[in-house]
Amino acid sequence: MNGSNSADSGSTGVRRRSDATRTAILAAARERFAADGYERATIRAIAKDARIDPSMVMRYYGNKEGLFAAAVSVELELPEPGSLPRDDIGRALVSRFLDLWEENEVLTALLRVGATNQAGAERMQGVFREQVMPVALRVCPDPEQAPARAALAATQLLGLALTRYVLRFPPTVALTREEIVTWLAPTVQRYLTATSP
Repeated sequence: MNGSNSADSGSTGVRRRSDATRTAILAAARERFAADGYERATIRAIAKDARIDPSMVMRYYGNKEGLFAAAVSVELELPEPGSLPRDDIGRALVSRFLDLWEENEVLTALLRVGATNQAGAERMQGVFREQVMPVALRVCPDPEQAPARAALAATQLLGLALTRYVLRFPPTVALTREEIVTWLAPTVQRYLTATSP
């Protein structure tokens, strides 16, 4: 009986260490991909940042591509369009994206890598196709225009992210959150819900 309990607690300890190791690897990978981009980030540098042996990164993720896919897995958790007044969708999207950009490095890493690497670009396209497109489909007046409207909304959100979090243009960095929402939300709203120009 005692042997079984000690075996259970031993496997729990191993699982906790394994989870902690994975968490450390992913955190280091996000920071490194955000700082260096996909091409320059190395398994060795990521392992050093995580204070583990590079073989552990390979053990958990196989290679840099597998690590990148895990590190930049993104759930936007966008507001359900039906839960908001239609006229608030632009404000809700801009606010949510600001939360995401400022909470962690995942989207910044994905944006940096997507600008220079095909796998990163495809991953970013997938995020918008699978998570932003459904919002556009629900609120735009003509469903056939949803892809173009979602893409136009993305130009605003990604343009903001590029200038504020990657290139760090001083005037964009200096804007307060409320100023950004006030300036950007009406444009995103128009792209998604206005009648065709």
